[in-house]
Amino acid sequence: MDSDAYQRLLSTLIKIKSGNRTAREKLVEEYKPFVLKTATQFCKRSLEWGRDDELSVGLIAFNSAIDAFEPAKQIPFLPYCRIVILNRLKDHVRRESKHQNHCGLDDECLSLESRTAWDNYVNHTIDDERREELERFEEILSGYAIGFEDLVEVSPKHRDYRLTLFRVASRLSQTDSLMESLTSKRQLPLGELEKVCGVNRKTLERGRKFIIASAIILSKPDEFIYLRSYVNFGL
Repeated sequence: MDSDAYQRLLSTLIKIKSGNRTAREKLVEEYKPFVLKTATQFCKRSLEWGRDDELSVGLIAFNSAIDAFEPAKQIPFLPYCRIVILNRLKDHVRRESKHQNHCGLDDECLSLESRTAWDNYVNHTIDDERREELERFEEILSGYAIGFEDLVEVSPKHRDYRLTLFRVASRLSQTDSLMESLTSKRQLPLGELEKVCGVNRKTLERGRKFIIASAIILSKPDEFIYLRSYVNFGL
């Protein structure tokens, strides 16, 4: 998610918190695939709307996450929602297996003390996930002979140049044949990119590391949630 999209999301959340039901309904509908994927990964089996209770649990949890989310805490929205959904599903499994009522993460169940514990848990979990995500990104970059220190050095300082490279990376990430070429040959398909993007080869070669790193993040939105939230693509 680029920064413009994230700002739009935050604007929508503000509308929802002010009582805009239409905005809530649209946001929930937009993120149903995210809820489905999160629940499916947790259950390790295919799920279907209207058939599996886990999806209803996930959707309720997503709504709760919307209400509880606080942008000021600088926690990315989707990772936060995923944690809430996964924990609600864990509670659901425990209830089903033990046949007893168990207070999950409903707002009415959270005392001040438990809210503090929950915040600490979220922060700890996000720190762990962020570290794992960075390690995974570093591992992938190493296959292209790119290190984090390289990205700092080659990060475009001029806005127009940065926008150009981002546009190339975006086109690359959205074109299966170009990504296939990149991942199989471990190098930019310069000729093809020059044609489809209208950017000269010299510019592409100079921005190679930035383009590759950006395209990797953009092509794996579910794997690099934190990086997508924090990297200001195109700005």
